[in-house]
Amino acid sequence: MGAEEEYLLVDPVTRELRPEAQKVVSEAAAELGERVTTEITRYQVEARTDPHTSLAAFAEQVSAMRTAIVRAAARHGLAVVSSGTPVLPRPGPLEVTDGPRYARSVAMFGALDDEQTICACHLHIGIPDVDLALLVSNHLRSRLPQLIALAANSPFWQGRDTGYASWRTLAWARWPAAGPPPHFDSTAHFDALVEDLTATGTIMDRGGLYWDIRPSHHVPTLEIRAFDAAPAVADTVLLAAVTRALVATALADIEVGKPALRPPADLLRAACWRAARDGLTGDAVDLHTRHLVPAVTLIDRMLDDLRPALLHHGDLDKVTAGWVRLRAIGNGAERQRAAHQNRNSLSDVVDALMEAVNVEDPCHD
Repeated sequence: MGAEEEYLLVDPVTRELRPEAQKVVSEAAAELGERVTTEITRYQVEARTDPHTSLAAFAEQVSAMRTAIVRAAARHGLAVVSSGTPVLPRPGPLEVTDGPRYARSVAMFGALDDEQTICACHLHIGIPDVDLALLVSNHLRSRLPQLIALAANSPFWQGRDTGYASWRTLAWARWPAAGPPPHFDSTAHFDALVEDLTATGTIMDRGGLYWDIRPSHHVPTLEIRAFDAAPAVADTVLLAAVTRALVATALADIEVGKPALRPPADLLRAACWRAARDGLTGDAVDLHTRHLVPAVTLIDRMLDDLRPALLHHGDLDKVTAGWVRLRAIGNGAERQRAAHQNRNSLSDVVDALMEAVNVEDPCHD
């Protein structure tokens, strides 16, 4: 497993976005090499881990990666936050990173790119066989609402509370190939759809598939993209352990011929919308019964289903402790709103995010 994390650069005094990504990336590259890069806007930095089989080693590298970026930013008078959306309004017009791909995207998608100051955590699980990766994708689709609720960390947009736990999910949903992926009947079905989307100018290439789950176009993995950028190391670690267990459980089900749950596409989309709105604090759509249940109950049931895989990987205690922690302090969206509530201050939210970005995992062995 491995992770790609996107971070936002802010002024530690004004708390506004700062378009200084190239400087920070150049500085951080002394420690991280090619594992740190720019993103579509000049406000964002992206970093990635190496592949790991050990959750403890993965957690250590996420922490070290964040430390390197925070230090590099500080040397330029900047701070780093890990949030699905910026809290304060963007100061001025969008500043896009130089490069032909980004220029082509802006020309092709217009105002959609105006909202690309959103940040995600992408988790990769190694599955080198595309046929098998697509079968796993079919099994994971119905779990997307739980994953969105767990990772929700973007309640604010343009200086206001959106009423959603994950506004980033809604922003991504506007793109033509985004949200829950289709249920694929075969690799030929996948290839034909990608060819049609490319030929019709819907996407630039396979890298423009922004589905919440997709076979990676550049590494031999299944990429799960449903997560808001995680506020703290512990959040990323919990999401990684749960994701690996989901994939392992799907592989076991595939091996014994258990079919994937196949909810109607519109119902799955509605369930993801509900998860993005309510996060962990409200009800969620149980896609088995098609009834509403408390979101935390649905996640409890998912973790029960994952117990054999979590035990197999030695992650059960870690995930149990992480879930207890999340139930106690809330997901990222709840923590952002709690920081705002104290003084009705958006600056306090940014300060809380700056403080959280590299807090050590409290469950670290």
